[in-house]
Amino acid sequence: TRRALEGIVLADIATAQEALGQVGRLSHIDLIVPANDPSSLDAIRALLPDDARVMPIAARTGAIEQMTTAFRTNLTALSLLALVVGMFLIYNTMTFSVVQRRPLFGTLRCLGVTRQEVAWLVLGEAALVGLLGSALGLGLGVLLGQGAVRLVTQTINDLYFVVTVRGIVIPPESLIKGALAGLGATVASAALPAWEASTIPPRMALTRSGLEDKARRLIPRISLAGVGAIVFGVALLLAPTRSLVVSFSGIFLLTIGFAFLAPLATLLFGLAVLPLTNALFGAPGRMAPRSVTGALSRTAVAVAALMVAVSVTIGVGLMVGSFRTTVESWLGQTLWGDVYVSAPALTATRSPAPLDPRVSEVVSSWPGVTRWDVLRSTDVSSPDGPIGIAAVSDEDFTAPRIFVSTDGTREDVRQAVKSGAVLASEPLANRLNLPPRGASVTLYTDRGPRIFPVAGIYRDYSSSQGTVMMGLDLYRANWDDPTVTAVLMVMAPGEDVDSTVDGLREALAGVQGVVVRPNAVLRSEALAVFDRAFAITGALQLLAAVVAFIGVLAALLSLQLERARELGLMRAVGLTVGQLRGLVFLETGLMGTVAGLLAMPTGLALAIVLIFIINRRSFGWTMQLFADPAVFAQALALAVVAALLAGAHPAIRLGRMAAAEALRGE
Repeated sequence: TRRALEGIVLADIATAQEALGQVGRLSHIDLIVPANDPSSLDAIRALLPDDARVMPIAARTGAIEQMTTAFRTNLTALSLLALVVGMFLIYNTMTFSVVQRRPLFGTLRCLGVTRQEVAWLVLGEAALVGLLGSALGLGLGVLLGQGAVRLVTQTINDLYFVVTVRGIVIPPESLIKGALAGLGATVASAALPAWEASTIPPRMALTRSGLEDKARRLIPRISLAGVGAIVFGVALLLAPTRSLVVSFSGIFLLTIGFAFLAPLATLLFGLAVLPLTNALFGAPGRMAPRSVTGALSRTAVAVAALMVAVSVTIGVGLMVGSFRTTVESWLGQTLWGDVYVSAPALTATRSPAPLDPRVSEVVSSWPGVTRWDVLRSTDVSSPDGPIGIAAVSDEDFTAPRIFVSTDGTREDVRQAVKSGAVLASEPLANRLNLPPRGASVTLYTDRGPRIFPVAGIYRDYSSSQGTVMMGLDLYRANWDDPTVTAVLMVMAPGEDVDSTVDGLREALAGVQGVVVRPNAVLRSEALAVFDRAFAITGALQLLAAVVAFIGVLAALLSLQLERARELGLMRAVGLTVGQLRGLVFLETGLMGTVAGLLAMPTGLALAIVLIFIINRRSFGWTMQLFADPAVFAQALALAVVAALLAGAHPAIRLGRMAAAEALRGE
């Protein structure tokens, strides 16, 4: 509680009214009423004027909670996606453990150990690994939380409201959920290897060829399951609902569906590149694709893990790039003035602090100014909670707007606004489910509730809660508020904007502490806020990529152990160390290439879902898709380089392997 009060200033009402420019006004009155006496509220309502409202505290705090719900849900979903990538790693590890001990399991089965006992043995090992990993993960999570809290706090300060969080609070329920998620993911990932260990006949357990034959026979079923998951995921995403849980469930099914296609893609790719690698590299070129496709039980899982991580990089990269390009275009058409003057703000999206009236006088008489407009930015109450208001003095503020829908032509909108209509931002329209035409919004004014017709819905990325834009005269006719929060200046052609900014800062220094910014600085600050908002997303992308890299490394190390005798035989018949290492790098390069190629359609599908479904349901805004080819090229390079780096250690170890040691039997 003490930490939460660090950003609070307590003052008497008169001082607060003078400091905030609200002399003679009260924002609200807090009441403490008997818990079991609802009649007391009825008595209070009877004494109040018609335009006063009595609402529970939950209604006010609920509006604040709604602001951050989508933000928190998106971070949780990205964290779970990293966990999904980790499940591939766990599956890879447990499968390797089972494959390594297949002769042991076969012997145990011959000695009378039941299938259930073998399965429980593997699951028990997985549970122990999950407990140890979850314990380490909880400690690492606390450390990562301390570093991430600054990024998240800055984003909330920029976009929503001011918080003074500097440390982390560790609720026991979060630790319990994290431990259960880690343990559950481990046991679930080990279920298939446990089933494999318990169901294979003892005779087949002594040979590896049976496992690979079975893996190949399962490819059609796994591919069909992948197609089914993709179809079901698309159906969930197209369902008429605003539930983010349903939306992210569809994303997970879509991702898992593409991952299930990894075995088929690896097999087809190996067959397709065999003539090319044979022509380029000779005998090693023939061996590498066959080695990759001949061990699908290992390589396909590693390819799937790498594919998921790279597809997340593509999807989020396209979404962020499209969002940034759209925001840049929006800023270019929205911030059309030359110089902006406002009071310092705690949040980066807007400043509701009032300007001294003398500021407008100085600006209006400044040499070289051809036009100046004022803005009043504030929040007002409505039946749907607080709604932001942007009241501007510009007589034709509809001209620079990018409309999503309008009632008629742009000229019709301009005339409607002059007659008392308002504009609604796209996030507000989505939050209130406003129809494209004939919409209206109810606001509580100083004259009582009033219904304002909405002439058009425009694109806006400054607030996920939404904004109503109206003329300043209309605002002052309904609210007794002469306050101005910002002034826009348009300079005459040839005027030096930088000199104007310096001169205004000096002239206004004795009037009020204001922020004077040219258009270019304001746009760069807006883009800086945008980049900070997605900083935590980049960290989660990196985490998923690191986990996938470890998965590929584990797969290659396991293949090295399983093929030690085969590779030792090759060394004995004349394969050089350079050729052996080249063979390993060629195999890993092929795995990285097929993972990168499969990640491209997966990442594009994720980007389409994030841009047109998740962002709309989370924050209420839409954007254009910009499929930058550089993102796909970088993702393919990332997959290949990650696979090659993962193959460096196995290649070095194989080069040092003695052929006699590899061929020696017990």
